[in-house]
Amino acid sequence: MRQVTEALEGKIWDEGKTDPMNQKSWWHTFLRQTRTRILFLYLLLMLLIAGAAIPVFQWLLLSNVETRVRADLNEEMEDFREDYLAWEEAPQQSIASLKSFIDEFLAEELPEDDNFFITIVNGQFYKSNPAVLIDPFQPDSGLVSRWSSLTQPTDGEQETGNPRIGKIIYLVQPLTVDGRIQGVFVAAHASAGELNEALAGVYIFAGVAIAVVLIAFILAWLATGYVLTPIRKLSTTARAIVSESDLNQRIPKVGGSGELAELAEVFNEMMGRIQTAFESQRNFINDAGHELRTPITIIRGHLELMGNDPEEQQETLAIVDDELDRMNRFVNDLILLAKSERSDFLQAEIITTSDFMEEIYAKVKTLADRKWHLVNRCSEKLVGDRQRLTGALLNLALNATQHTQSTDLIELGAVCDQQTVHFWVRDTGSGISQEDQQRIFNRFARAANSYRRSEGVGLGLAIVKAITEAHSGKIELTSQIGAGSTFTLLIPLEPPIKSPKPL
Repeated sequence: MRQVTEALEGKIWDEGKTDPMNQKSWWHTFLRQTRTRILFLYLLLMLLIAGAAIPVFQWLLLSNVETRVRADLNEEMEDFREDYLAWEEAPQQSIASLKSFIDEFLAEELPEDDNFFITIVNGQFYKSNPAVLIDPFQPDSGLVSRWSSLTQPTDGEQETGNPRIGKIIYLVQPLTVDGRIQGVFVAAHASAGELNEALAGVYIFAGVAIAVVLIAFILAWLATGYVLTPIRKLSTTARAIVSESDLNQRIPKVGGSGELAELAEVFNEMMGRIQTAFESQRNFINDAGHELRTPITIIRGHLELMGNDPEEQQETLAIVDDELDRMNRFVNDLILLAKSERSDFLQAEIITTSDFMEEIYAKVKTLADRKWHLVNRCSEKLVGDRQRLTGALLNLALNATQHTQSTDLIELGAVCDQQTVHFWVRDTGSGISQEDQQRIFNRFARAANSYRRSEGVGLGLAIVKAITEAHSGKIELTSQIGAGSTFTLLIPLEPPIKSPKPL
């Protein structure tokens, strides 16, 4: 029964209900994503900005409301004063004519919303527009009593403490009859209505700002996911490479020319180089194993077949010694190639090129019976490693002897320009095909059309290339089948200073 229950529960989870552990894992993954952190920071900053903008907006709006209210009151008061001055110029003035003037003005002029025109004559409330007054403007209020006692034009305000009325802003103009003050005209405003409208605008602004921030956050989340797709693909590709050891995978090309497109391009280039390095390493191990296996097999075979005959033993030991020498040369070549990647590979000194070429020519003539020729047209001093350069040129000369016959010419030469020494070894031997020219500088490579197998293992030209590049130079090859080959080393007189390579 228990097994059935567990199976049913497992089926329910599989059919779409959320596993609490999976939900927790999803939530943790969501929070740990870089774009989540960036966007939450963006959301926080936007909310802070919106929170700071709301009180600023409220202050500006309320200031603008108060400025507009005062401007309306001033305009209404100016209209009254113009009419009042015209009335004062009348030849006969009386209380009755003042009241008639007030009646006519209040009948013709309508105050703005929440504005009130209030008149007081002989210390008593006379008329108002609108006729219905709020509590602070009632005839028996303290504010009206204060206004009735004013004898100078006044601009003032008063807090009522009532949120439904707000602050009272007022302008007072005394009224005179025959030079005596007989009353006042008041233009007043209750600020609660305008204030509530302004606050409603602030609330709307706050709601819109928060909604915009949230919508922007959602859109930014979606857009960021699209923009960061190359990084996600990079992570997926890298994980696949680690888990499956598949170096052929690449990130799809990203449109545009921004940082992410450059990142994808650089990653793909890096993977190409890593793949090339791995393949080169694998081929190197295979080739090195093959080259080492051959002499080991020869040695083991002769030792197993060696009998008690002293002469046979001597022949076997000579063969074993020769194969061991070949293995030793092979290991030394490998060590030399490995050292070429190190910063201390070269021991630089000042070399007089003409003397150096004479020394090389004296050595190469003993390599084989050929028609040797020296072209020595460089007297400049070269900064380089004498022993490494000697080894490179001897390798080229030895390579030439292995692809020529006794009747062929081998030329050793050097010529200088202002910045570079051109060393070359030219022969009139069998030549190298165009296809082989692309590969013979690789390790363990040999020309396919060699008429006889060399004694080496295909590392000679790779060593020459490594020595040349260590001197910040380059190697060039010109060859034609049946017409011979020319190897040229272009070595700077003073190689640029390079940063040490990491070990």
